[in-house]
Amino acid sequence: MDVLDELYQTIECRKCEPMSGSYTNYLFEQGLDKICKKVGEECAETIIAAKNGDPAPLVGEVSDVLYHLLVLLSERGVPWSAVRDELELRSKKIGNKKERRDVDRNT
Repeated sequence: MDVLDELYQTIECRKCEPMSGSYTNYLFEQGLDKICKKVGEECAETIIAAKNGDPAPLVGEVSDVLYHLLVLLSERGVPWSAVRDELELRSKKIGNKKERRDVDRNT
């Protein structure tokens, strides 16, 4: 997850210190509707790539989705760490049960 942490920090930096020609800044300038539209477009492209069978385009499209989701989180003022923490909690769930278990990540 380090790369996602770093990417989110870069997005936050662009938000606070705009850089000329930055696609991230373009998205922030266009606003929430544009960012949401891009998330939707990238999700649709991911579905198509998944159906085509070649893993390379799928990897690219999933990367695009993750990037645009991080921009959306930043736009809405939600830290990436909140999602990371939620995923951590969910990884400790047992099936559909509400109880959690300790996970040994070294095995």
